[in-house]
Amino acid sequence: MDFGLSEEQVLLKDTIRRYLDAECPTTRVRKVMESADGHDPELWRGLTSLGVTGMIVPAKHGGTGLELLDLALAAEELGWAAAPGPFLANALGTVALLAAGDQEASERWLPAVAAGTSIVSFALAEAIGEWDAAHLETRAESNRLTGEKSLVPFASIADAIAVAAVDATGPGLWIVERGAPGLEITALSGNDMTRRVDRIRLTATPATRIASGRAAIDRTRDAGLILLAADAWAGARRCHHMTTEYAKTRVQFGQPIGSFQGIKHQLADLIADLEPALSLWWYAAHAFDRMPEASARPAALAKAHLGDLFDRAARTSIELHGGIGYTWEYDLQLWFRRAMFDRAFLGEASYHRRRAADLAGW
Repeated sequence: MDFGLSEEQVLLKDTIRRYLDAECPTTRVRKVMESADGHDPELWRGLTSLGVTGMIVPAKHGGTGLELLDLALAAEELGWAAAPGPFLANALGTVALLAAGDQEASERWLPAVAAGTSIVSFALAEAIGEWDAAHLETRAESNRLTGEKSLVPFASIADAIAVAAVDATGPGLWIVERGAPGLEITALSGNDMTRRVDRIRLTATPATRIASGRAAIDRTRDAGLILLAADAWAGARRCHHMTTEYAKTRVQFGQPIGSFQGIKHQLADLIADLEPALSLWWYAAHAFDRMPEASARPAALAKAHLGDLFDRAARTSIELHGGIGYTWEYDLQLWFRRAMFDRAFLGEASYHRRRAADLAGW
């Protein structure tokens, strides 16, 4: 059995890496993240031309019909580059549409998503910070939604938002389109300026139901956990790479600091933890694609472990850089901020470890 990537997947990664190396250096990352909406349409068009936006969209809707593992490989490369923009938001919205299985909604939105002309986001968290469909407070009545959603990625530029809500029959998913009456969007101030989040308030807002039950909601959240895990793994690797290169050139007491045991041991420990973790999110993505009935627990474990690992890698890297690592001018802060986002978004590590234990029947 082959546990590696296919030639096509390796080519996919290499193509995205080369594009981001050329078109998304940290100077551009900083420019975009400091803009009003954190979105660069030209960069987004470039990713669209590489097929990133339509990667998991079925061919009949204009996409390439690939799997979540392929999309997670793209997330890995975007994480390595700290690429700004609505990739995660749009990926979650796409998974929500696919998981819902509503033909009319799919025909309405998926071709535009694949073409990069529309962005669809996903709203799950309530104002109280819950990431569980069992605790929804946003209400639906006669296809009108009332409630508040927090930490909605790139809601301000989304053409539609898949909103998790509950009605008399239980939880479900509804599509709310941009400019709908009663939809109010407020930007939130977050640490990670490359991935913006907003609060949305819904007041009898017209919406279209696309799924009943919590299956589509849970499926979308699990996909998000895997994409965050892939981003976190790449971000941690980037922190390790930057620190290793810095340790080779930073001279203290007449020699590079990388020659000191205290530095070498920390970098060795970090890479020893990182390398085996790659298989964790690979397996979670494989399970999502090929074993959906058993995919929730691997997704939770991957997010919990890699979110923590990215956080540790970022903090260790900053400490090993010394004073310069704490400055705004030094690029390491970009990945430190992403680490905070990856750790918190869709639930902290302790929350998902408890879920994993419950799913295992412990």
